[in-house]
Amino acid sequence: MAATPNNVIYIGQKEPMAYVLATITQFSNGNNEVFIKARGKAISRAVDVAEIVRRRFLHDVQVKNIEISTEEREIPEGGKLNVSVISIMLAK
Repeated sequence: MAATPNNVIYIGQKEPMAYVLATITQFSNGNNEVFIKARGKAISRAVDVAEIVRRRFLHDVQVKNIEISTEEREIPEGGKLNVSVISIMLAK
């Protein structure tokens, strides 16, 4: 199953529990796979969210796949900046 907008959680600046709740909600809505995606400094928060979901709330959920990459982003001052990206697939 590929990532669709319905089963992707983008990690940002909120507290990890906000994303944990969003992930649990996706599984409750019938999704068998949920993708947790983050860039840059939010990567550690994405890992925290995946582990909290697995260890505290949904013990039948497994990490099915982890993809890492680098995105090249344009910066307002001109030039380009490389940003690390992670995508963690959780599956029942």
